[in-house]
Amino acid sequence: MQDKNILLTIAYDGTNYFGWQKQDNVKTIQGEVERALSNLFKEDINIRGASRTDTGVHALSQLALLKHKTTIPIDRLPLAINSFLNTKEIVVTNAIYVDESFHPQNSVYKKTYQYKIYNAPFLNPLVRNYTEFVHKPLDIEKMRQASSYFLGEHDFKAFCATGSMAKTTVRTIYDLTINKEDNIITIEITGNGFLYNMVRIIAGTLIDIGHNKKQPKDIEGIILSKDRQKAGKTASASGLTLYKIYYEV
Repeated sequence: MQDKNILLTIAYDGTNYFGWQKQDNVKTIQGEVERALSNLFKEDINIRGASRTDTGVHALSQLALLKHKTTIPIDRLPLAINSFLNTKEIVVTNAIYVDESFHPQNSVYKKTYQYKIYNAPFLNPLVRNYTEFVHKPLDIEKMRQASSYFLGEHDFKAFCATGSMAKTTVRTIYDLTINKEDNIITIEITGNGFLYNMVRIIAGTLIDIGHNKKQPKDIEGIILSKDRQKAGKTASASGLTLYKIYYEV
C-alpha cells in the first residue's frame, strides 16, 4: 500500500511552547504532534508544517503534511490523533487527502495573521496570553490611515528582524484592517508571505502611530529606508495568531 498524502489542520495555544519547529530538549508544537502520531501508528512519524511560528505564538489553522498508509477513515483521523495528544493546548481540527504534488510551503499562496492588543488602563489577566497589553489610549483612526501604506508589493527589509534566512525581503500585502471591540484592537493582515517577525514589527510600528510617536505618512519613508531601526519595536509574541493559510490543491 502506498503512503497517502494527508493535510492536517492544527490549532494551538503557543504560550507554553518554543514555537512550531521541532527542537531537541524543548517542547514544541511539531514535536508534540509527531509524538502523538508516533504513538498512534507505533512508528516514528515526521510531518512538515506550512509555517514556522515562534515561541509563544498561536495558530487557529496551521497546516501540516502527513504521509502514511493509515486505514483510519479520514473523518476519524483528527479524533484519533487528539486522543494521543493528551493536551487541550493543541488540537487537530481537520484532515483531508491531498494530491501527491501538494507541498506544504510551495502550495500556499497567501496567509492571514491576526495581532490583538488589549488597550485599557489595567491588564486583563484572562487575555494576557493572547494580547499585547497597552495601557495608554491608542488613536485607532491614525492607525487605520497608516495601514494603507503597507498595501501592495514592497521591500519590507525595515520590518524584518535580524536572523532571517529569506532570499528576498520583497513581499505583497493584500489587506490590512484594524478593528476594535470593547478593549481589544485586532490588526488583521493578509499577504503572500511574511518575513521573520514582520507582523509583530508592523504591529509595534502601528502602536507608535497610535501613540503619535510616528505619523501615518512616515510609513512610506520607513519602507523606502529599508532600515529596521526606523520602524517600531517588535510587539510581543502573545498577541500573534496564525489565523488562516490559503493553499492550492
